[in-house]
Amino acid sequence: MEFERHCALIVEQAEVLAGHLTAGKDPGKDLGTAVPSCPGWNIGQLIRHVGGAHREATVVARTGEAPPDDEFRDPTHWYAEPSDCTDDAVHELKGWIVDGARELAETLRTAGPDVPIRMPIDNPTTRFTARRMAHETVVHRADAALALGVPFELEPEVAADGIDEWMDLGALPFHFEVHPWMRELLAPGRTLKYAAPERSWVVDLTGDAIRWRHSDEPTAVTVRGPVTNLLLQLYKRSDDSTEVAGDKALLDYYRERVSFG
Repeated sequence: MEFERHCALIVEQAEVLAGHLTAGKDPGKDLGTAVPSCPGWNIGQLIRHVGGAHREATVVARTGEAPPDDEFRDPTHWYAEPSDCTDDAVHELKGWIVDGARELAETLRTAGPDVPIRMPIDNPTTRFTARRMAHETVVHRADAALALGVPFELEPEVAADGIDEWMDLGALPFHFEVHPWMRELLAPGRTLKYAAPERSWVVDLTGDAIRWRHSDEPTAVTVRGPVTNLLLQLYKRSDDSTEVAGDKALLDYYRERVSFG
């Protein structure tokens, strides 16, 4: 997917996420609904996290690096009490989450895709920021939808790009510097495949680094399912509509050691 599509996706997904807030019978009370896939958070806190991430990314797009204040990463101080969960709070958050997404998309478009930023990856630019924030919003929309019992639907192209990004992030060399125990994943014969009707992703742990490729080759363990369900499975949001064949212990070990989002 291209830079412009990622910019548009940030706003599209934020708007759908805002819509989830009024999908239930009592939107005010829904803000206090626990989010099982983000333990310790409720819906109101989840929204504050996403909106905070958008606003931090806006600063990154303008200055090249994140601001020192990143309290949105742990939003448990927001809407922690039932008395804070009102219909007025819902309408405020709906506008707030969409406004932040629109400002981010506009800032990214103004900057363009090739502005250098500070990130622990090779040659990071605003292109990375646009893609990361697009899929950050996608996955947290899934969190809200699953918590509120709202159907989660996603274009296959978007889900496939989300898996590509997850694979890229999971294979970054700096993980071994930050978490040396991740090297324990590497061993002969350790290969995994995520297979959707559209395409397949192979994770290769047999060398001196984590590598991945698009391939339908045989592997030690294979996870099959619709592409959106594979994305949710990778992010540990849902295992529904996926089938596992082969070395399930390897799959569980990989999911334990490579985890973020």
